[in-house]
Amino acid sequence: MAIYHFSGQILGRKPKVVNGALRPGSKAVAAAAYRAGEKLRDHGKDQTHDYSNRRGVVYSEILTPPGSAPWLTDRETLWNTVEALETRKDAQLAREFNMALPHELSQEDRIELVRDFVEKQFVARGMVADLALHDPVKDSGSAKNYHAHVMLTLRRATREGLDPVKTREWNSKELLQVWRAEWAVACNRALERAGKKVRVDHRTLEAQRDWARSIGDMVAAERLARKPETHVGPKARRVAQRTQRPRSEVRMTGPYRKPKGATTSARRQRNYPATDQGSRLSWLEQVLVGNDKKLKQDLININRRCDRLRRKMDYWERRITFKLEGLHGGKKFRFDRWKAAEEEKARKAEAARIEAHARKRREQLQGMLRMLEQIIAGKARTREDGLVRQREVEGWLREAGRDWRERDGRERGGRERKPK
Repeated sequence: MAIYHFSGQILGRKPKVVNGALRPGSKAVAAAAYRAGEKLRDHGKDQTHDYSNRRGVVYSEILTPPGSAPWLTDRETLWNTVEALETRKDAQLAREFNMALPHELSQEDRIELVRDFVEKQFVARGMVADLALHDPVKDSGSAKNYHAHVMLTLRRATREGLDPVKTREWNSKELLQVWRAEWAVACNRALERAGKKVRVDHRTLEAQRDWARSIGDMVAAERLARKPETHVGPKARRVAQRTQRPRSEVRMTGPYRKPKGATTSARRQRNYPATDQGSRLSWLEQVLVGNDKKLKQDLININRRCDRLRRKMDYWERRITFKLEGLHGGKKFRFDRWKAAEEEKARKAEAARIEAHARKRREQLQGMLRMLEQIIAGKARTREDGLVRQREVEGWLREAGRDWRERDGRERGGRERKPK
């Protein structure tokens, strides 16, 4: 099924702390070369970034607002200009969005989807957009990992080039929420045009469940009753493929500088080990196994409930058939000739009332059974998808575990041979 993913980040020169080590910030020219799979030269650093042999890049293009400078469409000139305009050592260089593309669409449809969305949401606001579409490559994780990278300038495009002042209103959280919602709308329109029934939703599973319950769609609410998965990116997979055990760490996020009047830094501590319980891969495996157990138990409970409803259906069917026979001269409603006509009429009315009640109960039970059957079908499909995903993650862990065992064996052997 199609998966929604829309994440953004700011590419800047500010150093980052990764695994306890301080690493330099991003370079706009290097980032553009890597995403587009090209060879670009950084004029300021006198360096060449060659990613022309990179696999998976199927399309790249630079989109500019109408009337802007023609040289903005040249990738090397554009991002070298951005680097030259930003003189601070901790300057922000570009905004990047990473978007998952529906694998149900063809390559032409995916390109049209990204170009249309970027033009309406980014270029129309005055940004220069450098977009690149990537297809999944072998041994890179999921075989359906079609996605797009969009690098955006932080300055508005003009006839002379880029505006000297950055556009601050593009940094608002409200605008980010608008972009996230519009991306879901754009994906669903593309899927509808392609004749696909699947849809994506930018809201959390909890918000989707609450909305489904509010409109009375219990089938959708039950289908969404699962724990969300944890995204395992390429860094975590590469760590698992190396001979070191992947471990989550406590990291500090937020600004490096102290706000005015503050005695301590405003940086926040993210306790990833408490969330991941060791590593993202192991936590993802626990989530998938837990979801499968819950789905399996839900299917057992729903099937038992269906059996009870079917037994009730049989009871009311017998009630309807029995009353109909009585109306046509059955033993229970055979009257002597001396009975008054009014008494017979009252008995027939009572029989009709009981029959109507039995029919009403039967219709209610039929509706409940249809709903439960739809829930069973939805949960069964969800469980099948989860099992496929679980096998994929188990393959990553199995490969990583083989490396860990080999490394641990070498370390133990070295310690045993070491003289006292």
